[in-house]
Amino acid sequence: MINWQDIDTVMLDMDGTLLDLHFDNYFWTQHLPLRYSEIHGTPLDSTRDSLIAQITAKQGTLNWYCLDYWSEELKLDIPSLKREVHHLIAIRPYVEEFLQWLSDSHREVWLVTNAHQHSLDIKMERTSLDRWIDRIVISHQFSAAKEDPQFWLKLSEEAPFDEKRTLLVDDNASVLQAAADFGIAHLLTLRQPDSKQSIRDNLAFPAIHHFDELLPTP
Repeated sequence: MINWQDIDTVMLDMDGTLLDLHFDNYFWTQHLPLRYSEIHGTPLDSTRDSLIAQITAKQGTLNWYCLDYWSEELKLDIPSLKREVHHLIAIRPYVEEFLQWLSDSHREVWLVTNAHQHSLDIKMERTSLDRWIDRIVISHQFSAAKEDPQFWLKLSEEAPFDEKRTLLVDDNASVLQAAADFGIAHLLTLRQPDSKQSIRDNLAFPAIHHFDELLPTP
């Protein structure tokens, strides 16, 4: 699927790519409504519907990913609530083997994420995946989500890379399209970002199920 002779830089998303998206989906749709209803004394069912609608309205924007924004909006300590269920954070199959192979191959490995710094900290504490990462890029540092063309422009100015020799792996089609529009030549997505949900078909970009599909055949 990938001719590795054509790749110098590998950009990897975190949630739904390196990590199982189940943690995030469970937190925002189950744990957060439960804890909100307990803390604020509201009915659980109506709380869940209201919160999901409120959160969905920000999809694709930087605030969608910003824990400080949601802590202020909901009057809750979102990072602390995330730590209550951090045992659900899980590395996707073959990720560690893939990262080790990339490291051994001496390619540049970048983590490029929309996740807020607090969320990144919790997940790196839990997984230690950063030991294989050469550069961590957080969209908040550019005040633009990866779905925004400005993100890719600002990233290229801050840390120049050859887009024709770069691979981006991301579970979000809008992010991949923004990267394609910028000129990143090699793009892949995931068939099953959340292990508890169905495998996705008819995707707009080439897709893998697990990262062993990208490892060279011995």
